[in-house]
Amino acid sequence: MPDIDLTQFSSSGNDATPLRGYLARPPGEGPWPGVVMIHEVYGLDDIMRRQAERLANAGFLTLALDLYSDGGARCCLVSIMRASLKGEGKPFLDIERGRAWLSASSECTGKIGLLGFCMGGNFALLSAKAGFDAVAANYGQVPKNADSVFEGACPIVASYGKHDWTLRGAAAKLDGALSRAGVVHDVKEYPKAGHSFLNDADAGPRVLQPLQRVLGVKPEPESAADAWKRIDSFFLEHLR
Repeated sequence: MPDIDLTQFSSSGNDATPLRGYLARPPGEGPWPGVVMIHEVYGLDDIMRRQAERLANAGFLTLALDLYSDGGARCCLVSIMRASLKGEGKPFLDIERGRAWLSASSECTGKIGLLGFCMGGNFALLSAKAGFDAVAANYGQVPKNADSVFEGACPIVASYGKHDWTLRGAAAKLDGALSRAGVVHDVKEYPKAGHSFLNDADAGPRVLQPLQRVLGVKPEPESAADAWKRIDSFFLEHLR
């Protein structure tokens, strides 16, 4: 079954807090390069599981973590957002548990990337020095202390939408910070896209979806297709 329980798995030997995930295997026989995937704010829903399967079909053993495993979104969201602002806390430990789990798997080559959407994109950027071989951040917030965060970071590919009012100027800001840090990178802003444009369906509670569309939070297939091509190419280059 693709749903797995990582609760008893700890990279440090002293962390047994709840952690679940969804494992998507590529077709054929491994081993394969691995990817830890971090969901957007709405959690590890069907849309995110399809994203994991899409990565697997591109040749990556994909472990999509559920950062809400320890109590659900209502219980975890505030503490997770605080951790994102601080750059430390349980979500980062869980991301490391995911990386270590893949590293220990006989199905993984040992080359491991990290990919995140929205909230997960924030964590992806903040984890670019956490032992990963490449990072893909989709509409992730650029850290305030970007120059220090990205010094010595692994290669990063990032995608943004021009109509994402929550992240205006983020693509240019990230591109500049990565250039100053000497990090190999590919950052692109899509002129027809908004937030969550890589999703294949509207996310979140149905009652909020009309408002989200007004705010530009919706799929944009043409931009998404190009972004996925860039992500696949970037990961193939740096994980193989």
